[in-house]
Amino acid sequence: MEMISLAQTLRENSYPGRGIVIGRSENGRKAAAAYFIMGRSENSRNRIFAEEGEGIRTQAFDPSKLTDPSLIIYAPVRVLGNRTIVTNGDQTDTIYECMEKGMTFEQALRTREFEPDGPNYTPRISGIMEIEDGQFNYSMSILKSNNGDPSSCSRYTFSYENCPAGEGHFIHTYQWDGSPLPSFEGEPKLIAIPDDIEKFTNMLWLNLNEDNKVSLFVRYIDIETGKYETRIVNKNE
Repeated sequence: MEMISLAQTLRENSYPGRGIVIGRSENGRKAAAAYFIMGRSENSRNRIFAEEGEGIRTQAFDPSKLTDPSLIIYAPVRVLGNRTIVTNGDQTDTIYECMEKGMTFEQALRTREFEPDGPNYTPRISGIMEIEDGQFNYSMSILKSNNGDPSSCSRYTFSYENCPAGEGHFIHTYQWDGSPLPSFEGEPKLIAIPDDIEKFTNMLWLNLNEDNKVSLFVRYIDIETGKYETRIVNKNE
């Protein structure tokens, strides 16, 4: 698979929706994750990311303007031992709770499907990072309707073992802006992961569409020690 420019891909797409990036820094020392949300409606744009324990939660920036919390208020990031879960919805909790009971990432997501927001039927995208004994593996998943048909759910999981230094993958909910919004297609896109969390955060935020971007989360985890650093950027401040 040819590596693409993540900056250019974001710059040329006014509405990729919500996106997950997971990979390994160029020096091989850090596991990296990023999650961003975008919005077209006032309700979707009225959000921020706030830290909650070792993870984050979406919150209404102005609670008086929150009209419908379903599908927009959730915990995108949770940590379960040596696993970091990143998703675009409340399936974060499903994965966390099922894995606590010994189920796998895939088994947990078998209990869920795409969002019930026809005619878009927004895909549920999810990622999980696992760091153990100096090894870093991750998986990504997308659950989406069958070409807009809500009677059928298509399920795809992509697993990456011993990820090479400097490489990562990017998956997002929508191919581009439209009505209805077309779901992401194909494999997660191969992208580069730099060593510098500040550089990576700034690149992502600056290239997301100015009108539609809402919030961004970035985390780098030391593969040897498990210590991490996090950056959160909210358009609403």
